[in-house]
Amino acid sequence: MNKVDISCGDSPGEGGFGDGEGRDGEAGLMARAGAVLVIGGGISGTQSALDLADAGFKVYLVENQTSIGGVMAQLDKTFPTNDCSMCIMAPKLVSAGRHPDIELLTNSEVLGLSGEPGDFTVRVRKRPRFVNMDKCTGCGICAQKCPSKVPNEFDLGLSKRKAIYALFPQAVPLKYAIDNRHCVFFKTGKCQLCKKHCPAGAVEFDQKGEEADLHVGSVVVSPGYSPYPLPPGNEYGYGVFKNVVTSMEFERILSASGPYGGHVQRPSDGKDPKRIAFLQCVGSRDLRTHPYCSAVCCMYATKEAIIAREHSPGLETTIFFMDMRAFGKEFEYYYIRAQAEYGVRYIRSRAPCVSELPGGNLRIKFESEEGALKQEDFDMVVLSVGLAPPAGLEGLAKNLGIGLNPDGFVATDPFSPVETGRPGVYASGAVTGPKDIPDTVAQASGAAALASRVIASERGKLVTAKEYPPETDFTGRRPRVGVFVCHCGINIGGIVKVPEVVEYARTLPGVVYAEDNLYSCSQDAQKRIREKLKEHGLNRVVVAACTPRTHEPLFQETCREAGVNPGLFEMANIRDQCSWVHMHLPAEATGKSKKLVRSAVAKARNLQPLTRSRTVAKKSALVIGGGISGMTAALELSAQGLPVTLVERQPRLGGLAARLHETVEGHDVPSRLRAMEDRLRKDKNVTICTGATIKSINGFIGNFKTEIEIPGAGGRVQGAGTEEPGTRHPAPGTLNPPGTRHPAPGT
Repeated sequence: MNKVDISCGDSPGEGGFGDGEGRDGEAGLMARAGAVLVIGGGISGTQSALDLADAGFKVYLVENQTSIGGVMAQLDKTFPTNDCSMCIMAPKLVSAGRHPDIELLTNSEVLGLSGEPGDFTVRVRKRPRFVNMDKCTGCGICAQKCPSKVPNEFDLGLSKRKAIYALFPQAVPLKYAIDNRHCVFFKTGKCQLCKKHCPAGAVEFDQKGEEADLHVGSVVVSPGYSPYPLPPGNEYGYGVFKNVVTSMEFERILSASGPYGGHVQRPSDGKDPKRIAFLQCVGSRDLRTHPYCSAVCCMYATKEAIIAREHSPGLETTIFFMDMRAFGKEFEYYYIRAQAEYGVRYIRSRAPCVSELPGGNLRIKFESEEGALKQEDFDMVVLSVGLAPPAGLEGLAKNLGIGLNPDGFVATDPFSPVETGRPGVYASGAVTGPKDIPDTVAQASGAAALASRVIASERGKLVTAKEYPPETDFTGRRPRVGVFVCHCGINIGGIVKVPEVVEYARTLPGVVYAEDNLYSCSQDAQKRIREKLKEHGLNRVVVAACTPRTHEPLFQETCREAGVNPGLFEMANIRDQCSWVHMHLPAEATGKSKKLVRSAVAKARNLQPLTRSRTVAKKSALVIGGGISGMTAALELSAQGLPVTLVERQPRLGGLAARLHETVEGHDVPSRLRAMEDRLRKDKNVTICTGATIKSINGFIGNFKTEIEIPGAGGRVQGAGTEEPGTRHPAPGTLNPPGTRHPAPGT
C-alpha cells in the first residue's frame, strides 16, 4: 500500500476561488455581470441568496410580498425534529437582510428577461408601499392608530390586521406598508391618521411604483408554491363549516405568533377541541384536480397531530389516509413515535365528505379496511391540502422564457433538477415540484452553485466590504453584563416563566441590564440588543434562548456591529435543555433555566476578547466518493476554477448508479454516467484516485491535509508543484496501474 498526502481547502479566503470560467456561454466576449437575480424570498431563495453572496457575488433578491420568509415563516414547527420553524428561519432572514451583497427588492415582480448567460438584463417592477423604507423605524404606531381592520393573509384570515401593516412580527425588512385596497384614505380621500402620528414622517401617500433594469449573469427561480385552493361548495364543507380548516390554517392556530397565541381552539366558539380529524390527500392524488402526490402531507399531518397533543395533553387525534409516505431520514421513526408516544390513530380510508352537527361538531362517514361503513364525530377537521404551483407562475415562466411540466411546475432536466430549459436560468424548491424543507434547502444550494458557475470569472468584482465600528477596549473595566431572555414564542415561554428568569438575572453579580424578547433572533430584537449595548455601556452579553449551534454566529455578529468583541458573548440554551426536555415540569424547567443563566453570566464575566486573524486558504478541494453525487461535485468545483481530487474506494466510478439501466421515468442512466466520466477524464483540473482509501484527515477550513492509501501506486507525492502541465489523468472507471502517481493539486 502506498500513502498519498493531499492538502486542500474549502474556503475562498482572500482573493476568492480563482478565475474559473463557466461553461455556459464561454464563447464570446460579452460584458459578464458578477450578479445573480434570485426570484422568491422563501427558504429556498434566501438560502440561494446567502450562498451566492457568501461566495462573492452581488445578489438581487426579488420578493412579491412586503417581506421575505415565504411559507416557512408561517409554520409553527418542522418535521421530524419538531424544531421551531422561525428559530431556523429567523437567523437566515436577518443575515440576508443585513448582508452587504444582498439587495432586497420586496413588493416587486419580474417583468422580463433578455440576453444570454453571463449577460442578462432583467426588468423589475417595484410596487409602491406608500411608506418610505429609509425613514420607517418599524415602531408600529401607525398600525395602532389605523381605523381599518381587514383579514390577515399571513394568518390565513383567522385574525385581523390594519390597512398599514408589517407582514409578521419577525418580518425582514421590518418596514410597514399600506394596503391601498383597504386604506380609508385611498377609498374616501379622508383619514391619514397613520401619517399624522408617524414620528419619522415615513408615510407617503403620493408614492409611485417604479421599474428598473438589472444587469445579472444568471437567474435562480424559487417562488415556492401555493396551497391547493379548495373550490366553493366542496365536499368537506370548507368555507361553510367554521371548524373545518386547512393544514396551513392549523399551523397558524398552533403558532405562538398566530391568531390564538399558540392555544389550540375551535374557530367557531373558541372552545378547546377534544377530538381532531386530519383528512389526507385533499387536492392530491386525485384525477379531478392534481394526480401527483404532494410528498409532504403525510408528515406534516403527523407533525401537527403531535404538536396539538403537546399543546393539549388530553386531545385525541385521528389521521384518515390512503398511503403513508414516510420515506425521508427519520420519517418512519417519527410516524411510529406518533402512534406509540402520542397516541395518534391512523385509519386507512379516504373519507368522502364531512357533515356538520348542531353545536359545530363534525361527522365523518368512512369505510374501514374490512369494508364496514362507520361514522365518527369530531370537534375539528383539518384538511391536509396539497402543494400546487405558485400563483402567477405561468406568467413568470413566460417572462423568463422557461417551460412548465404537465403538472404546472417548472420543467427541469431529469438528471440535473435545477436546470431549466433556458441556459443560465435555474430553479429550486417547490416551484419544481412538491418537496420538504431539507430537500428544498439542498436544491437551493445546488441552484446557487450552477448560477455562480456561469459567472465564476466575475467573482468578487461587485462585492461590498462590510464596515464595522471600531471595537471598544474594555481592558481594566469592571464587567457590565446584559442578559436577554427569549420567549421563542411558546417554545420557551410556554413552559419556562421567562419574566421570573429575567428578574433572577437582574440579581446576579455584574448584571446591569436584563430584559425578555418574544423572538431574540428577529431583526427588531437584534436592533434593540445593539441599542441596549450602547445605552448601558454593556461589555459582556448573555442571550438565554435556543441552541448556539444555529444562533451563536447571529448574536456574535450583532455584538460586532455594536463595537463589542464577539468573544465577549455567551449563550445559554434554555430551549433544548429546559423547555423541551421538561415540557411537563414547568417549575423545574424554570429553575434549571435560572441555573443555566447564572452559569452563563459567571462565564461571561471572565470572558476575554478574541483576536481575529486571516490566513490564506488553499484554493483546492477533495471530493470523497466517486458516485454520481461526487462526480457532479467534482465537475462543478472544477467549473469554479478549483483543482479537485476525486477519491473513490471502488475500482471504478459511478457508485450505485452504475448498477442502474434507467430511472423510473425511463431516462438512460449508463449514457449519463459515460458522459460525466468523459468530462472528468478531459478535465485538467480533476485528479482521480480509484481503489483508494482515506486514512486520515487533519486541519481546518481552508487548510486540510488528507492521507490516502492507493493499492499498487508507486512513490509518495505531496504538494501541487509535482504535476507538469499537460499531465494526463487515469481514465475514470479503470484500475490504477502500478506506479501511477496521483499528484495533489492546490497545496
